Amino acid sequence: MQTVEIEDRRMRVSAESVGGIDETTVAFDPGVTLLVGQNATNRTSFLNAVRAGFGSDDVSIKGDAETARVDLSVDGETYTRRLRREGGQTVVSGDAYPGDPEAADLFAFLLGSNEARQTVVTEGNLRDVIVRPVDVGAIETEIDERVETRESLREELAEIAERKGDLPRLERRRSELRETIDDTRAELEAVEAEIDGTDVDVERRRAEQSELEERLEKLRQRRSELEDVRYDLETEREGRETLLEEREELERELAELPASPGTEDDVSGELSRLRGEKQRLETELDELQSAIRFNEDLLDGPAPSAFTADGADAVTDRLVDDDVRCWTCGSTVAREQIRSTVERLRELSRSTAGDVDDLQAEIDELESTRNEHERVRRERERLERRLSTVETEIQQVEDQIERLEERRADLTDAVETAETAVEALETADDAFDDVLDLHKQANDLEYELGRLETELESVDDEIGEIESRIADEDGLETRLDEVTTEIESLRTKIDRVELDAVDRFNEHATEVLELLEYDNVARLWLERVERDERSGRADTAGGAFELHVVRTSANGTAYEDTVDHLSESEREVAGLVFALAGYLAHRVFERVPVMLLDSLEAIDAERIAALVDHFAEYATYLLVALLPEDAAVLPERYDRITEI
Repeated sequence: MQTVEIEDRRMRVSAESVGGIDETTVAFDPGVTLLVGQNATNRTSFLNAVRAGFGSDDVSIKGDAETARVDLSVDGETYTRRLRREGGQTVVSGDAYPGDPEAADLFAFLLGSNEARQTVVTEGNLRDVIVRPVDVGAIETEIDERVETRESLREELAEIAERKGDLPRLERRRSELRETIDDTRAELEAVEAEIDGTDVDVERRRAEQSELEERLEKLRQRRSELEDVRYDLETEREGRETLLEEREELERELAELPASPGTEDDVSGELSRLRGEKQRLETELDELQSAIRFNEDLLDGPAPSAFTADGADAVTDRLVDDDVRCWTCGSTVAREQIRSTVERLRELSRSTAGDVDDLQAEIDELESTRNEHERVRRERERLERRLSTVETEIQQVEDQIERLEERRADLTDAVETAETAVEALETADDAFDDVLDLHKQANDLEYELGRLETELESVDDEIGEIESRIADEDGLETRLDEVTTEIESLRTKIDRVELDAVDRFNEHATEVLELLEYDNVARLWLERVERDERSGRADTAGGAFELHVVRTSANGTAYEDTVDHLSESEREVAGLVFALAGYLAHRVFERVPVMLLDSLEAIDAERIAALVDHFAEYATYLLVALLPEDAAVLPERYDRITEI
């Protein structure tokens, strides 16, 4: 059982035709694994294969192959990525590890061309790198949804407050109705008792009473129907007024919506062009970095394979003339000329990185514009749909009002006819006239009693509905507080990411400087500088990050220096610490279990050892590419892979 658990935790990567790799399979356990070898031994190609398995598309196919493949096995699952050349581009397909490739490329895959590292080295836009994994468009959509929910909750609570104000009036009306019903019932009982006590010819009275009751019942029914129609007519008219007000409000909201300056295709086309240009510049930047590293290797002392094998005479000539012979073309170049070329390449690299930052800013602005266009389009469609529905409902209500008015006219005529029929039964017999009057009075009282009881039932129902809504009030207020808190949290999400990244950078910079013992750097710290700009409804007004360097003079006096005065080693360390801050601020370790380190040659071996030990605390798997002389200094407890 223990063996199975250990095997399940092993990560296995198989790569075919990736970078300089023909075919390889490497497995490693959680913890630190060192990829040890000289330059051009496929260590970086293997790390790129790992990146591909975790979702990165910026991976090259071997020069003599048309397709490539990466199989990644981790956590008991296997993921396969396939690469192929198509139209001069690399097309990637298959299933990657379900993590976050964008955040991983920025903050976990720390190869030499890693953007977070290079942004520090080239003094680029640090804030842009930190906030990039945050989907501002998605945040704004979430804010819109919650704002809509908040307004709905507020409307419900306002309606409840208004209905609360109706409650005392309704309760008074209920009491009045109950008293009136009791009085009417008592009056009806008195009239019925008087009818029973009237001394009139029984047979005649019965015959006349039967016909009278029929005519009175018909009159009562017509009056009841007429009252119902009047009530329905009043209700429909009130509904029509409400719909007319809503139509006016919808038309006003539609008129206030901004018009789109262009089509979505225009924006999408421009985004596609800018992204293509950015990708091209990033490719150039990678090539420049490769060229810089290659020339630096020539200056720092290349491996024997990088020179012509002319024996001892060639070595003597090199020591005397301080020249370098290119292993590709055989020509001899002065070291000073190479240094000049390297400096020009570095300047071009910084300029290209700046262009990439500018393009990214344009892309972000266009994406924000596109998101705003989409929001306006959705809002316009919603308002137009609702306006169409309201127009239909208004027409339906007006048709119903017309039918009810016709029905009211018919019933009014019917009531008058029934009243005439009842009056026709009046007789000269005073005694029977009194009986008829009593029956009419009783009939009217019964009708009034029914009307009062119906109204009382309606008032009881309305009071019950209000009390039920009041019972929901606490829950609605709690939900309103929750939604308001969620809106505020979303609006400040980017601020919190920035502040967290700054705090983490400053914390780890202090620790790493102490570990690596850079004596002439007293402090390296990041400052978040506020700006007034905002982007959409999400609070993205983070401004910029400024990286500060504090040095100590020979007499112990602290003074602030600039980043460009840092040594190459110090800049590389600052870049790695900045990437680690983003790794922790975005909690990349929760979605991607591996961290990659490469291109550490500018840092001396003892400091690499301390740096690896520091980074090992935060990643489940830490893969580090090292030269043999650097790896020799690191502890033996770290696993080593020497062949790929």
